[in-house]
Amino acid sequence: MEYLTGPAAPTQGSILCCQCGVAIPPNPANMCVGCLRARVDITEGIPKQGTLHFCKQCERYLQPPGTWIQCTLESRELLALCLKKIKASLSKVRLIDAGFIWTEPHSKRLKLKLTVQKEVINGAVLQQVFVVEYIVQSQMCEDCHRIEAKDFWKAVVQVRQKTLHKKTFYYLEQLILKHRLHQNTLRIKEIHDGLDFYYSSKQQAQKMVDFLQCTVPSRSKSSQRLISHDIHSNVYNYKSTFSVEIVPICKDNVVCLSPKLAQSLGNMGQICVCIRVTSTIHLIDPSTLQIAEIDGNTYWRHPFNSLFHPKQLEEFIIMDINRVQEKKKGAGAGARSNKHTLAEAWVQKTSELNTDHQYFCCTHLGHILNPGDLVLGFDLANCNLNDEFANKLNPHYIPDVILIKKSYDRTKRQRRRNWKLKELERDREGMDTDDERQYQDFLEDLEEDEAIRKNVNIYRNADVPVESDTDDDGPPRISLAEMLEDLHISQDATGGEGANMMT
Repeated sequence: MEYLTGPAAPTQGSILCCQCGVAIPPNPANMCVGCLRARVDITEGIPKQGTLHFCKQCERYLQPPGTWIQCTLESRELLALCLKKIKASLSKVRLIDAGFIWTEPHSKRLKLKLTVQKEVINGAVLQQVFVVEYIVQSQMCEDCHRIEAKDFWKAVVQVRQKTLHKKTFYYLEQLILKHRLHQNTLRIKEIHDGLDFYYSSKQQAQKMVDFLQCTVPSRSKSSQRLISHDIHSNVYNYKSTFSVEIVPICKDNVVCLSPKLAQSLGNMGQICVCIRVTSTIHLIDPSTLQIAEIDGNTYWRHPFNSLFHPKQLEEFIIMDINRVQEKKKGAGAGARSNKHTLAEAWVQKTSELNTDHQYFCCTHLGHILNPGDLVLGFDLANCNLNDEFANKLNPHYIPDVILIKKSYDRTKRQRRRNWKLKELERDREGMDTDDERQYQDFLEDLEEDEAIRKNVNIYRNADVPVESDTDDDGPPRISLAEMLEDLHISQDATGGEGANMMT
């Protein structure tokens, strides 16, 4: 007989499997794992195959009954969509783990590896791993079907401006790009007087109209047309049209205000220059530097027109210029600009250099003009003003010349421009020579006006070498600190799905 010294360690006994007789640790079923799995299949009733519907045009998956959602391969959203397909069958077991098994991206097969548990004979818990295979079938969604059927839009926003220059539209285009309002549009069409934005729902079009009314002075009206009517379900199908009219005033326009409006703006002079158009019209009186802002509602109550169009700009040369002290404010006068300097100048047309004919004028550009500089302006002395308010003005209060902006070498500016802008993808016949000239005018306005530049995303152009920004004699330039890096992600580097995720 052997005696054990020290405490005896407890040992677990073994039993024989009631089916095959193999020694196993005790369990409530008294069976080995092999026999238990042979007799009980906890995945019975769970489908091992399923179907997913995928739209090739918009790359979305169908979530029954009628919702289409955007999912990338092996994403959490796609996993939830697959599990919903077998949700009723999984209610009888406990889901422990779920994940994708890698398949070829173009195989139209998705494999889902599931781990489930279930209580079986006499309270024993059995865990099992199995694979569910989904076949991806192509099905066009309703939105893409309407696009293919050329009946894709439910609402259109027609933006119009009755001017010869498109500066306001170029500025509006950059605002739309910055705030990503173009992502929900089905189509953008450019026509002679403006742009048409097409949408799949009236709510998206209304959102665009609200944005336009907050960013540019405008007014809008809407209408709708009945397309179809189901008398059984009392469902009406309408197409809505929103018409947005932007005020017909652009930057660098010379305007003549009505006497009532000029008085309400602090006894301002009626002949003014538009220096900027944002959510309001910014005006300055070149003879006093008095400034004022006019919103859309005020403009439509007291409308006024531009006295000249941009093609009537003439080139002058500064013969002599004198900065003057601020004139004494009259009774009830409004605010004056701190960014401009009042000056008196003698100018001569470059086309009349062989004569002695000179013009005297007051200008708000005294801070950038020097004798010998070239400047663009309008000749009021030798023109016929066909305007309701200008014709009633005393000729003594109408200046001979109004200077608008300093003239620089455009070719040199284009060559040194190391930045660029993005454009909306839209249907258009092509840019003619006049459109290209107007676009260059807008780019020059961005270089000269910092206030407008803050609302625009400007990207650095890597194709143009970087030069020093300390050229005081040259035209205004945009500093590198104000530019953004233009990020391009190629699908070859990340794959099609990866590129979609990163954009």
